[in-house]
Amino acid sequence: MSVEINKETFGRRIKKLYGTWKEKRSDVWEGANTLAVLVGGTSEDLRYLKSISLHLWLFGYELPDTLMVFTDKVLHIYTSNKKAQLLEPLKDTIQQAASVSLELTVRAKGQEEQQLSAMLDVLKAVDDAKVGVLRKEAHTGPLAEMWAAKLAESGLQTVDATPGFAHLFSVKEDSEILNAKKAAFLASKVMQNFVVEKIEDIIDKNKKVKHIKLSEMTEEVITDPPKIGVKLKQENVDIAYPPLFQSGGHYDLKLNAACDDNNLHDGVILVSLGTRYQSYCANIARTYIINPSKTQESQYNALLAAQEAAIAALKNGAPAKASMEAAVKALQEKNHPELVEKLNKNIGFAMGLEFREGSNVLNMKNDKPVQVGQVFTVSLGVSSLERSDATDDRLKVYALQIADTVVVKPNGEPAENMCTQAAKTWDKVSYILNDDEDQEDGPDALEEVTNGNVMGGGKKLRSDDPNFKSNELLRREKQEDLLKQKNEETLRRLTAQASGGSGDAASKGRVISQVQAYKTVQEVPPLQNLQVTVDSQRESVLVPIYGVMVPLHITTVRNVAHTTEVEGNGAIIRISLNFGTTYEPAQKFPSLVFLKDLSFRTSDAKHAQRVVQEIKLLRSTTLQKDKERAERATLVAQEKLIRGKRVFRLPDLWVRPTLGGKGRKVPGTLEAHQNGFRYQNPKGEGLDVMYRNIRYAFFQPAENDMITIVHFHLINPIMIGNKKTKDVQFYCEVVDLVQTLDGGRRNMYDPDEIEEEQREREKRNKINAEFNQFVRRVQEHWEREF
Repeated sequence: MSVEINKETFGRRIKKLYGTWKEKRSDVWEGANTLAVLVGGTSEDLRYLKSISLHLWLFGYELPDTLMVFTDKVLHIYTSNKKAQLLEPLKDTIQQAASVSLELTVRAKGQEEQQLSAMLDVLKAVDDAKVGVLRKEAHTGPLAEMWAAKLAESGLQTVDATPGFAHLFSVKEDSEILNAKKAAFLASKVMQNFVVEKIEDIIDKNKKVKHIKLSEMTEEVITDPPKIGVKLKQENVDIAYPPLFQSGGHYDLKLNAACDDNNLHDGVILVSLGTRYQSYCANIARTYIINPSKTQESQYNALLAAQEAAIAALKNGAPAKASMEAAVKALQEKNHPELVEKLNKNIGFAMGLEFREGSNVLNMKNDKPVQVGQVFTVSLGVSSLERSDATDDRLKVYALQIADTVVVKPNGEPAENMCTQAAKTWDKVSYILNDDEDQEDGPDALEEVTNGNVMGGGKKLRSDDPNFKSNELLRREKQEDLLKQKNEETLRRLTAQASGGSGDAASKGRVISQVQAYKTVQEVPPLQNLQVTVDSQRESVLVPIYGVMVPLHITTVRNVAHTTEVEGNGAIIRISLNFGTTYEPAQKFPSLVFLKDLSFRTSDAKHAQRVVQEIKLLRSTTLQKDKERAERATLVAQEKLIRGKRVFRLPDLWVRPTLGGKGRKVPGTLEAHQNGFRYQNPKGEGLDVMYRNIRYAFFQPAENDMITIVHFHLINPIMIGNKKTKDVQFYCEVVDLVQTLDGGRRNMYDPDEIEEEQREREKRNKINAEFNQFVRRVQEHWEREF
């Protein structure tokens, strides 16, 4: 799929950029009459930079190693040849939209210094030039370092343009708000349909699961929305930050907090999720409390009321600080002054392409008016709270946090909460563990608290809703649908066979009545002896009948056998031919007489044995070729593999199904090219798997198994050896499949045993890491190119 920039969006936004820059130059742009924005080399780290946000906002893509220089009449862009070709069609658009010319400079190898000096000359040509730059950003790469050095040496006056770009990005268009809503919808769905169920299952079954493991599992769900029934394309979604799980008395409400390696504890559990859709961010946080106290219930309800008041205060034209003032007032009215003292210094911030827009923070000092179209996360958190009646040290200290993503509405309406799919009322976030002595369902059964009372009737979860369908039920329904489809397919195939065919594959094979071993009598090889002979080249058996050699094509032969005479050295060769009313030639020529058996006597028993073996081998080989030919006829033609400039490789892999061939099997190398995979071993055997022919791709690291696997389920089948298949699997053995038989038992402290286990562990981790890196690189290539 070719990459194109949306001209309409670019034109609208470049006009807004120049209009805002010229109108508020002396205000938010610090008097900058020129702008210089650089994006350096690519990085795998999750970065929020205004320079990258500018690229995404204007072009829809990040353009690494690109310098943009803005003047009042010309936009200069210094970039690579490929990116310049992508930007070339925008020249007319920018001229019509903003009356500005677009000048593209293609980066030439070895001439970077001269070209960057020319870009500096553009800035110096402006009278009293003040260059607006993004001072806090640090880019990497040769181009970034070279530009920073030259700008510092130029003597040009620079000012920080960060507030100007923050003002530019603050108010979102309808399309941007829609992206933010989709990100918020994904976050709330993951919270409600995955995180809640996972926490309930862990607590209910008393499992031991680490916070970091929960974070990894949740990230996998966020990046694969169909797992929870959300119909968003995987290539458009990502995490805004790694999912954060906290419990057991250790809580950190800072944005840069990370999961620890402790197990999830059934006390106060804080969960924070950040999602992105088309690079637009959303945030959500929930607190789940097991066996709560009355004080915790009162504090949570007060915090919830404060958050709702803060959201309601985000109205068009109101100062941003009104939101925090409303939150503090609500806490005081709920008689919880201790929460006011422990409340975070700010209760949220604006967000968009950047997760946190630092110039629009919801605190007591921000007098900026709230505007229609701004997106905020309203996050109220209190930490270092103490529970006096706790018997477990992990329950004595706790924190509470509630966060949602909202958008400011017009006409003085309260802000719209975009995370309503995730429940946050007290009855939906609080649970008690039933520890009654007469309980028969087993200890630690999880029950939901409603209106302060335990619901009767044993274990009660939200999944007991009669309209709720569990994953197992959905799986069973899917299996029933697949079984129905398979039965219908089998019925069609059997019906085709009963009418004289044998399904799709056979319909592409040879019709027996049209097969010709020899087109003319002259092609029949002359034989001196009248004896049964096999002609493998013509797939025929020559038999003597009344002194004439008569050819029988091997497809007419049903079976062949020989019997050695009891007396003497003679033998009988019996050839059974296809016969019957369902036989295709018999249906085509009903008036003809067909032979059923032919018997021949020979005085050479060894000759009889050899001929029978040759006939059986020819028949088996021919049938196999016909089957393979019929299967190949049904294959969908695949595109040709295009070798990539950068090839990713995984060596020493085995493939299933096997490639066939003769001799000892050897491992091969899997290569990822521009449009597909190629597997090849040292014997020259191999196969190609095109990216567009892959329906599902699975990666299974060797955790509880002895092999690491990459499995592809294909859209259309391919031939591997002489087999047609829709599943291809590449694997590597991480543990040598051998066993030492030394006649005795080995001690668990045996140094040799310990050393062997250590080697196996290191080998397993190394192979898993290589596979993981290969999979990640292929995924990034797919997202970039397809």
